[in-house]
Amino acid sequence: MGVLDILTSIKDRAEKFLNEKNVVTDFLGKLEEKTGIKKKILAAGAVSLTGLYLVYGYGASLVCNLIGFVYPAFYSIKAIESANKEDDTKWLTYWVVYGVFSLGETNTCLFLLWCMAPMSWNGSQVIYTKVVRPVFLRHEATVDNMVSDLSGKAMSAAETLTREGKDQRAQYGAQYRA
Repeated sequence: MGVLDILTSIKDRAEKFLNEKNVVTDFLGKLEEKTGIKKKILAAGAVSLTGLYLVYGYGASLVCNLIGFVYPAFYSIKAIESANKEDDTKWLTYWVVYGVFSLGETNTCLFLLWCMAPMSWNGSQVIYTKVVRPVFLRHEATVDNMVSDLSGKAMSAAETLTREGKDQRAQYGAQYRA
């Protein structure tokens, strides 16, 4: 089943739901009457806003936990209960990787604390002086030349577009006056 098939299936189920008689469709119908915006658009907007809130708002950790823990836990239990050994290996591998990322997340927090520590040898000072500054100084001239070259090309392209736009307006004006 391809992505297009999945999207078509979701669209069909959504349209079927919007054509049923229930509390949600009644509410959307009243909103459609008052605003003139179709139920489909209202529903898509509500789902989109809810999704954005869950991803970027307070629900982001909920979505992350549902995707990263609850779903794999459910299928891990199903794998344990099945006679198939391959699905056990698949989910055991997932949990090993999950554990590694969990350790990495803890280390990231410790790393950030070191970077902002109020001492002269904090992480940001050490990394800047030992890594960022030497790399920057070694490549500064090259990057400056590239930026200069790109900005010159951008200016040239802008001038060309402006000139072509003026020429087209002049041609349009001549046709309009004729």
